[in-house]
Amino acid sequence: MTLQVGMDAVNTKGYIGAYRFLVLRRISQLVTLVLFMASPVAGYWVLKGNLSSSLLLETVPLSDPFVLLQTLASDHLPITTLLLGSAIVAGFYWLVGGRSFCSWVCPVNPVTDLAGWAARKLSIRRRVPLSRSLRYWILALVLLLPAITGTIVWELVNPVSLLHRGLIFGMGMGWLVIIGVFLFDLFVLPRGWCGHLCPMGACYSLIGKTSPLRIIASDRDACYDCMDCYAVCPEPHVIKPALKGKAPGSDEPQGPVILSPNCTNCGRCIDICSVNVFEFGSRFANRMEKHP
Repeated sequence: MTLQVGMDAVNTKGYIGAYRFLVLRRISQLVTLVLFMASPVAGYWVLKGNLSSSLLLETVPLSDPFVLLQTLASDHLPITTLLLGSAIVAGFYWLVGGRSFCSWVCPVNPVTDLAGWAARKLSIRRRVPLSRSLRYWILALVLLLPAITGTIVWELVNPVSLLHRGLIFGMGMGWLVIIGVFLFDLFVLPRGWCGHLCPMGACYSLIGKTSPLRIIASDRDACYDCMDCYAVCPEPHVIKPALKGKAPGSDEPQGPVILSPNCTNCGRCIDICSVNVFEFGSRFANRMEKHP
């Protein structure tokens, strides 16, 4: 009988210890949504707008850098608040890891997580050979379309924007797109949308390519190959170089820091590891390991 994923961690660290970052992520996603929705009711705008463009405390502009790139590609001159807001958001996600947006803020993340959980529970085996670099080609296409059409075409069908605006103002036909993402992840390809297709995630991965905050396999010698971290990681290919000490197809030694910009800093590998192999730390830990 196969041991359920995460049971070692639950038995060792308790349920809260084995799911703490998952719980914190759900709280972060919910609080972000509530701040947008509750402000009009409370009579004070904490966050006004949506994920594409908003105002924090009616003063600080916050804008999606991905929207800014599409605006520039459409040959429209962005207003100053869009430039400033994009700089603030890009700076923040550079600091904490670009794809932290995907795991800690994005409203589509719970949808894809649910699809992954359901697939494991139902033992649905699915695999379509799609390259993870496909999302970068889609990103290029998304930026090409505004240059051709003069309009920000992608935002009309972007699942992230549709779901966030829909939850605040009403979904309408947007539900069809979200259901499509769920079914694609459930039956066609695990983590298919976030891990292979989403151009927004690709944009944030480029922003966070040199981010100082990283996950480190600081005690990788304690690993006993239970594979639980691979099972729960949305980007499992990022784990092996840091955990096993060398990149795939290379004999060059690799430090314990997960350097791939595709890592979402979700913390699930930290949660799920019963021997505490992983922790949050600095990208410079590799240098420190060589020169203690």
